[in-house]
Amino acid sequence: MAQKQEKLLWLLLVVASLVYSSMDPVADRLTWFMETVPVMIAIPILLVTHKSFPLTLISIRLIAVFALILIVGGHYTYAENPLFNWIQDSFDLARNHYDRLGHFVQGIVPALIARELLLRTTLLQRGKWLFFLVCAVSLAISACYEFIEWWAAIINAQAAEAFLGTQGDNWDTQWDMFLALMGSIVAQLSLAPTQDKQLRDLLD
Repeated sequence: MAQKQEKLLWLLLVVASLVYSSMDPVADRLTWFMETVPVMIAIPILLVTHKSFPLTLISIRLIAVFALILIVGGHYTYAENPLFNWIQDSFDLARNHYDRLGHFVQGIVPALIARELLLRTTLLQRGKWLFFLVCAVSLAISACYEFIEWWAAIINAQAAEAFLGTQGDNWDTQWDMFLALMGSIVAQLSLAPTQDKQLRDLLD
């Protein structure tokens, strides 16, 4: 029961944050929409599947945290996050690194979800091949997101500037995918035991 209550609290927090973030976003409504649309897609999917295929609590927590990162990014844009602007100024950094945080977590969340799905729906066992495939899935998802950013820039370069958040870095795309890969590796090395325990409890 406690897990159900926590999942509900995460849902309410994400929905409330999404609504609040839509009020007078820093950039414009289109940028806000492009940044937060993954959250709008994920919420209905999770609501529809939560009874037939409930995810572990650790996966739900990470999905919610990632959703909040996207929502904050949608409101402020990734180049103008106030906290990371302060960090940039305080440590004399070349850029606002909120975007880097987002792409690192973009590796963590798909990794844990992919790992859970592969263990529950295939004959794949824990080990090197699972680790490799989870990393590959996370990297593929990151690459697909870069495709979306590329297409957005082609369609409307001016509107996509805040969405891309490159901040003048010619290697931004490579950094994004590298950080997602690192996130998938860190997630598996640090969170797999917790996920395995929750999987056993969930499937018993």
